Amino acid sequence: MPLVISTNIASLVAQQNIAMSNANLKVSVQRLSSGFRVNSAVDDAAGLARADQLRSQSRMIQASMRNANDGISALEISDKASEQITNILTRMGELAASAAQGTLDTNTRSYYSNEFDKLVSEIERVAQTTEFGGNKLLNGTVSSLTMFIGFKNSSNDQLSVSMVALTASGATGSIGLSLSSGALSSVTGALGAIDTISSALKTVNDARSIFGASSNRLATTLTNLQVTFTNFQAAESRIRDADFAFETAVYTKNQIMVQAGTSVLAQANTLPQNALTLLR
Repeated sequence: MPLVISTNIASLVAQQNIAMSNANLKVSVQRLSSGFRVNSAVDDAAGLARADQLRSQSRMIQASMRNANDGISALEISDKASEQITNILTRMGELAASAAQGTLDTNTRSYYSNEFDKLVSEIERVAQTTEFGGNKLLNGTVSSLTMFIGFKNSSNDQLSVSMVALTASGATGSIGLSLSSGALSSVTGALGAIDTISSALKTVNDARSIFGASSNRLATTLTNLQVTFTNFQAAESRIRDADFAFETAVYTKNQIMVQAGTSVLAQANTLPQNALTLLR
């Protein structure tokens, strides 16, 4: 190797290696300070794309979990309101049975009839005021509730629950429970009211069975979404997150390489001084 002073090849080689070591050290510092192995597409383009996809899907699953909880809340509200209607119908059946007694005079039967009529109005009021999220649940305005419970656009990512009109007389255009005021004004009317109330109780019980079954289904869906969310988060973590045990070892190695390269560069910068010995 010739001895030259215009170009210090050894110094250039040392500078090149120090630059590479500094770049690697910068990456190690970035990963340790951020906690991520993949901080940009430069680190792992394919891995970043996959991690971002998993993150996006995880966020949609979180929204679906909230949707499922909202659906459970709506169905619980519907069920509790239906329970109150059931209690009212039970009392109405008692009143109808009492009013069907032929020994009652008109004035006495009116006591039962007045309470019966008030209860008909109360059923209507409950059906008209039961709502969630701005949707009337029991007056026939909403025929079904469709909830998005996934992260893709498919039929399996949606769940539809049929809603039943439980209004007293179907005032909104729905069939309702076919109850009407003045039914207990006579024995014949009271006897007819008993059949009507039995039919209404079946309608309410059928509706409550739908509410209960759908609530259980949504609870199962929610559990599955929670498991899926956890697994997606774990999958993203394996791609994106830094392994601190490994990264600290790499950081230490890069730090030593920078220090060693700096020392070697100092030695390389002194090599041209050897030419001065030839001039003595």
